[in-house]
Amino acid sequence: MNAPSSLRYRRILLKLGGEALAGEGGFGIDPHEAEVLAGKVRRLRDMGVEVAVVIGAGNLWRGRDGLAHGMDQATADHMGMIATVMNALALADAIRRTGQEARVMTAIEMRSVAEPYIRGRAIRHLEKGYVILLAAGTGNPYFTTDTAAALRAMEINAEVLIKATKVDGVYDKDPKKNSDAVKFDRLTYIEALTRRVGVMDNTALTLCMDNDLPIIVLNLWQANSVEEAVQGQPVGTLVSA
Repeated sequence: MNAPSSLRYRRILLKLGGEALAGEGGFGIDPHEAEVLAGKVRRLRDMGVEVAVVIGAGNLWRGRDGLAHGMDQATADHMGMIATVMNALALADAIRRTGQEARVMTAIEMRSVAEPYIRGRAIRHLEKGYVILLAAGTGNPYFTTDTAAALRAMEINAEVLIKATKVDGVYDKDPKKNSDAVKFDRLTYIEALTRRVGVMDNTALTLCMDNDLPIIVLNLWQANSVEEAVQGQPVGTLVSA
């Protein structure tokens, strides 16, 4: 499919929190939520956008809970990476049911359920019009899925990293707790780092800064937010040079 000229970004890395798949309780995988997400991804593909997805695992496992009880961090992190594979499989299945082909690729090999992540193969999948879901983080403990998203975005030559959240951008303070919170339309990487606004962890932010990869933080649940972002419309907060 040829991307129309109206697109500002033709290949994107979409970073989702695991909570996007959860139901009312904020835990587990809700098949209905998976279908809603799949519909959003399908609309991007219908626009001609090549889509890679990195999804977290906060709906299934939070490593800090294990750490609070004395669990070894490497063990807690590996459990989280495996949980992202479960989320990726669920979302890929929902995407396929929209008629769009999808592939799950993992940094930790589990060939009976997903393909191992190989950069060249991932790019080829995108060129063929497949959605790719990049799971198991970087394959290493001590790195967040934010960092995995930044790394994979660079590897597949994505033009933008879209951090999809429940908030419509980056604020100077928590807008849910502070009615006077001010939203930023744009931030430089340095401003995001020094203000500690919590866009992404510092490792991911620095990686994007060093490689000049723009980040857009937006509300996934706001109607047409991602579609407008890939067209270059002012949505959410843009973090760039």
